[in-house]
Amino acid sequence: MTETRISSNSAEAFSLYEKSVFGEKKEGKIEYSPIEALFLLSEGKIETFSGKKKIDKETIIKKLKKFDKKMYTKFIAYKDLRKKGYILKTALKYGADFRVYERGIRPGEEHARWILFVVRETEALNWHDFAAKNRIAHSTKKNLLIAIIDEEDDVSYYEVSWRKP
Repeated sequence: MTETRISSNSAEAFSLYEKSVFGEKKEGKIEYSPIEALFLLSEGKIETFSGKKKIDKETIIKKLKKFDKKMYTKFIAYKDLRKKGYILKTALKYGADFRVYERGIRPGEEHARWILFVVRETEALNWHDFAAKNRIAHSTKKNLLIAIIDEEDDVSYYEVSWRKP
């Protein structure tokens, strides 16, 4: 792990990429987003090392929180949707947390259906924030999906889409 870069050149990594679209092929290896690596680690699909030292999930979460304070909150929604069969990819260039693809759709085959924003139920979301998020989704021709994480780490989803009169 180099800062927030996690990669592998193992046969298993390439298999996970082909089968379930985890990571991206780059320079002869599979490079994972931090959230993908955290998910795979929590599912026992990968082990993480810094040099030769093995790193556990809690250490990874601590390291990743230095780069993103909402990492664990995002992880809860990511894990929930991935287990339901959706593919999620980062959406930094859209100013969102994730792009979410319909079940059975691989990124590159079709566009993501949703732009996902993840919030804790204790966070304030005012109308200006909501309108800005909705505008981002509309301008990217995607529906807005808001994941609200409660105190028990349960997730509720709210979809906002545009209707033509």
